[in-house]
Amino acid sequence: MAQRRLIAEMQRIALNAADPREAVFRRVKRIGHVLTVAHRTIDLRAADRIFLVSMGKAAVPMADALIDLLGDDFAAGVVVTKRGHAVDFQPATNLQVIEAGHPTPDEDSIAGARAIEHLLRDATERDLVLCAVSGGGSALVTLPVEGVSLAELQTTTDLLLRSGATIHELNTVRKHLDRIKGGGLARMSRGANTLTLLFSDVIGDDVSVIASGPTAPDPSSFTDAWQVINTYDLAAKLPPSVKSHLESGLRGEVPDTPQLGDALFESVFNLIIGSNRLAAEAAEKFARSLGFNTLVLSTFVQGEAREVAKVAAAIAREIDASNRPVARPACVVWGGETTVTVRGSGVGGRNQELALAAALGIEGLRDTWIVALATDGSDGPTDAAGAIVTGDTIARAKRAGLDAERYLTENDSNSFFLDLSGFENLTGLIKTGPTGTNVNDLLFLVMF
Repeated sequence: MAQRRLIAEMQRIALNAADPREAVFRRVKRIGHVLTVAHRTIDLRAADRIFLVSMGKAAVPMADALIDLLGDDFAAGVVVTKRGHAVDFQPATNLQVIEAGHPTPDEDSIAGARAIEHLLRDATERDLVLCAVSGGGSALVTLPVEGVSLAELQTTTDLLLRSGATIHELNTVRKHLDRIKGGGLARMSRGANTLTLLFSDVIGDDVSVIASGPTAPDPSSFTDAWQVINTYDLAAKLPPSVKSHLESGLRGEVPDTPQLGDALFESVFNLIIGSNRLAAEAAEKFARSLGFNTLVLSTFVQGEAREVAKVAAAIAREIDASNRPVARPACVVWGGETTVTVRGSGVGGRNQELALAAALGIEGLRDTWIVALATDGSDGPTDAAGAIVTGDTIARAKRAGLDAERYLTENDSNSFFLDLSGFENLTGLIKTGPTGTNVNDLLFLVMF
């Protein structure tokens, strides 16, 4: 149990390092009427009005921090976050809060986008727009292009998710089917000075990918979006309206998203204030303080969850056999975001699937733990954030009569861990509830 408590503390420290509210206060300072953000200063008295827009899974804590900094100096604002993430939030009367669907957009996602559009309907270059953008914003704030319905956009999103498309690929398509993504929010600001604080949930921290880049130039084109469709052989499966719009864009009949160099972005400043790297480094520092030999292997991990699991298991076996790349006691940390190509009919998430596949790979290794964790507290369509496995997880499963390989084949990792806990009353599932943050996933390999 001491080992489990240590790992739980490592998770807590990593999540605290990715706290959105604290990240805002670290990067934004106020003295009198002046905000200092990175190398920029903003005199709040110079703005006719200040509007606040916050979107994503971390929208509430980021907005809360900005409200503390602004006091009564903002005119109005809109906060759009995932359903269940604003339960305890006590907003000011001039702040509209909307909870919407994720990972598939719903009617409230459209309501959120329209509320933002309405907020900025008469903005001018004399106004200031403060934006807080975090992961999940792509689904949570949605405004389909003319001719494409929400249901058709939902179908397209689901097709891409189930095909195993990366977040970059998914957002490349969504930006060309949506009026708020790919610089669309910057366009809505109508030339107002716009400061966007970004909490990154994407590999490489590309501002054009986080929440589909609502205030960033879009380096992708209709050609790129169509290439994603072709990569996963989805053209024949797309709703007709979606296919028609993308084809119109290919022919130049529909304007592309605003690109780098567009005058639109002369009054926009984007700044990343939180990322997966900070969380990974905090976990590594904690483990090192306890005497572990530590290594942050990468914060750029991506690919199929079960394939990444094989790499994690291989490193565990290398440490067990030769004390490389670090010796026991060892803690190796990864960050990134894997994907799952769904072929079975089970219930799970990328982190639970990774953990289950890793359990098969480390079967029999002594004092070996692998933790796969979604930092937002939500792994796939489940109430778990991920899972913890050890070198004896598969042995316990066999005693319970559970075939781990079959669960993996059916993409049924959540059921595996629930069924295993029913046998031994020791679940491997991690349940944090909504964390208020979102900086991709974390993977810990701990060998005592």
